[in-house]
Amino acid sequence: MAEKLHVVMLPWIAFGHMIPFFQLSIDLAKAGIKVSFVSTPRNIKRLPEIPPSLADLVEFVEFPLPSLDNDVLPEDGEATVDIPAEKMEYLKIAYDLLKHPLKQFIADQLPDWIIIDMMPYWMVDIAKENKVPLIQFSVFSAVAFVFLGHPECLVGDGQKRLRPSWMSMTSKPEWVDFPSSVAYRNDEAVGVFEGIYGENASGITDGERVSRILNGCQAFAVRSCVEFEGDYLNLFERLIGKPVIPVGLLPREKPERKQFTDGRWGEIFKWLDNQKPRSVVFVGFGSEYKLTKDQVYEIAHGLELSGLPFLWALRKPGWANDDRDALPSGFGERTSDRGIVCTGWAPQLEILGHPSIGGSLFHSGWGSIIEILQFGHTLILLPFIIDQPLNARYVVEKGLGVEIEREEDGSFTRDGVEKALKLAMVSVEGKSLREKASEAAALFGNLKLHQDYYIGKFVDFLKEEKRNV
Repeated sequence: MAEKLHVVMLPWIAFGHMIPFFQLSIDLAKAGIKVSFVSTPRNIKRLPEIPPSLADLVEFVEFPLPSLDNDVLPEDGEATVDIPAEKMEYLKIAYDLLKHPLKQFIADQLPDWIIIDMMPYWMVDIAKENKVPLIQFSVFSAVAFVFLGHPECLVGDGQKRLRPSWMSMTSKPEWVDFPSSVAYRNDEAVGVFEGIYGENASGITDGERVSRILNGCQAFAVRSCVEFEGDYLNLFERLIGKPVIPVGLLPREKPERKQFTDGRWGEIFKWLDNQKPRSVVFVGFGSEYKLTKDQVYEIAHGLELSGLPFLWALRKPGWANDDRDALPSGFGERTSDRGIVCTGWAPQLEILGHPSIGGSLFHSGWGSIIEILQFGHTLILLPFIIDQPLNARYVVEKGLGVEIEREEDGSFTRDGVEKALKLAMVSVEGKSLREKASEAAALFGNLKLHQDYYIGKFVDFLKEEKRNV
């Protein structure tokens, strides 16, 4: 019997990255590939459990996050969700120090492949020293990576850089040779440009990290499929001159609701059972971006004005003294007959799978787009950071959702929230949005396509190319 392929997976320590890496690990294990998933102890404890049937194929490999002088990172701060935005550069320093134990680990294991995220540029040299081929796996959409990730636009050496200013990010890149409305607004471009090219305490810009990895890897894998992003996948392969492999959308199997019969979530699901089909808006903005008080209050007032039933998974804001302070005065009482706000963790996939949900108001993260369209719900988009605005423009271009109107400074109003909600959920003008989103479920929820065809093609690539290395 041929020996199993062994793949080492190294995601960036943000849950929007670790979860897709974990999902890909599980799918590879189902295809018979041995996977070593590397992260820090606390992050691994917060990941889903490995299915018992795959326990001999997927192994969590723990390396403690190195500590820094002066306690610049909070205790137990091992992921971006634990770290204030102003200290994120120090998390990158600590993460980079993992290169020392990982260098020894790779030398000891000599895996067949290493699959890495967009941050650990130092793995390029480690892979080369040990003659192990390297793949970069993008948890972003192909659209976002084409816009952000042309290798020459990511480095900062003056003449060579194709992005000389933030203004250059407010229009379609010159290398996109087909019609596209995907670009940043002025207020978004300033922050993204600084995020890519701005100096930070780690001594290397994010753009330089990605550029080194793109230039040093043997292939680029992306959470995508030809049926949704074919033009962008083909273009990116031409741009980087290396194989670009869609691994599918990594949809999760639709969960059963059996565990939510008691307690607070039991009550919430009973409430959902009493709502009309496809009538409820699910509201959730994840954990990475911290909404300001004005933003939370305008969303709340917009929900109230819309008159629509809603379920809001609200992460308690750091600026709020208690749960009551997190929302406008009297909001709960005025909307108690048609809405629920829950703080803390929420079973998002189970909620989205409930027949009373018809749309979702959210941040336009790629993983959330996939989950929402898996169930055919309309998208009400309110993007804030990194790839979110690019994703929002693309799905609006595709006719799958509506983006909330913004002012020049990026602010939005309750009236804009109300308008977008009504358009997406109930208005005659929004009927085509609802129909297209419903039709999209056939693609986004097609487990056979994504798990069998796309993962199968990726496994074939890993096996065939390994023989050629």
